[in-house]
Amino acid sequence: MIVVTTPTGSIGHQVLDALLGSGEPIRVIARDPSRLSSHTRERVEVVQGSHCDIEVVNQAFADADAVFWLVPPNVRVENVEAAYVDFSRPACDAIKSQGVKRVVAVSALGRGTAVAAKAGHVSASLKMDDLIASTGVSYRALTMPSFMDNILRQMEPIRNQGMFFGPISGDRKLPTCATRDIAAAAAKLLLDPTWSGQDRVPILGPEDLSFNDMAQIMSQVLGKPVRFEQVSFEAFRAGFIERGASEAFAQAMVDMLEAKNEDLDTAEPRTPESTTPTSFRQWCEEVLKPAVAS
Repeated sequence: MIVVTTPTGSIGHQVLDALLGSGEPIRVIARDPSRLSSHTRERVEVVQGSHCDIEVVNQAFADADAVFWLVPPNVRVENVEAAYVDFSRPACDAIKSQGVKRVVAVSALGRGTAVAAKAGHVSASLKMDDLIASTGVSYRALTMPSFMDNILRQMEPIRNQGMFFGPISGDRKLPTCATRDIAAAAAKLLLDPTWSGQDRVPILGPEDLSFNDMAQIMSQVLGKPVRFEQVSFEAFRAGFIERGASEAFAQAMVDMLEAKNEDLDTAEPRTPESTTPTSFRQWCEEVLKPAVAS
């Protein structure tokens, strides 16, 4: 039995799609099962509720061989560390009590770096990893840089103004990955019963790019000029708060990007194993361009 959390989320639904054809029994935890397609509901067992609820995870993890774990974003949270660590405590209790064999979770790059101690969401993710590992379960933390798919959050200014924004220098080259590659790596691990122990699995995409590089590629794919504009960290923080985020969430975003600006993501050496296939150009052609056109 494989358990999938966040089955309707941007990564979780891709993990679930990759698993559906495997023939393995699958159970999902969903707050709103109606958001699952009818085809999916026919193929999986559904446990309704939140995966921070001890009764829900105890039910869902019963007889589970493997669990895909992802903490959903909560822009209104008042304590970011608690949003990752406290949210995961019931699951960790259920991992032990229900005898879960393997867990694959979405985490972040940065372990062992000097800047990881004050890196907002990254710091919280790494503490979540420590909590899950403390259960003794065989564990793989998928560690990623920023997602290509995050650009979809700026669809309106890209479409209407030919611009996208961020506080990191437009010339700084950083790794970036597609969520489809995260999902593929997760599904491969979930379907493989042979691994054990605890380790990290970096997912770095195929190349390091600057935001100016991305703007050039986006311009070519979309057939219109797109440029990147750097904004201050304070303006970036204020923008999140204006859109309804808590001060804690917004500050954690700033802390994370400041850490990335200080080489948090580039400390992980690129290897053939950590280099994943989807290029930014391919992602723009297959994901961004249709989204802009719609």
